[in-house]
Amino acid sequence: MVVYALWVINKTGGLIFDREFASGLPELSTNAFLKFASAFHTQHAIAAQLSPVPDCKGIEVIEAECFKLFCYETPTAIKFIVITDSTVQVVDSLLRDIYQLYSDYVLKNPFYEVEQPIRVEHWETKLAQLVGEWNV
Repeated sequence: MVVYALWVINKTGGLIFDREFASGLPELSTNAFLKFASAFHTQHAIAAQLSPVPDCKGIEVIEAECFKLFCYETPTAIKFIVITDSTVQVVDSLLRDIYQLYSDYVLKNPFYEVEQPIRVEHWETKLAQLVGEWNV
């Protein structure tokens, strides 16, 4: 299994964190990442509203021929998006572990302002260790 990247989108659709863990993704500009975050946020909301099933949470998986995109939305509407290779079936535990690290190292950091870009070195270190365990 390969985890290519993690993106974190705030509740207004802004990209607050992006990190690449393995090569293989195309080179994108910062502006392209921001556009993707905004577009995904909008599509996620539309999918939740259009669902015939009550209490639908929106897009959880996008499956393409060569990759999968998994999304976990927290109770506070932060979205964690993980891009993996196409062989991966489930990453629920990885997404929950990432959320736990976010809660422990970002939200508890007295210098972090909620909804702003994440620049917490200890979180990035722990995140790299966690994803490293999955990239085997």
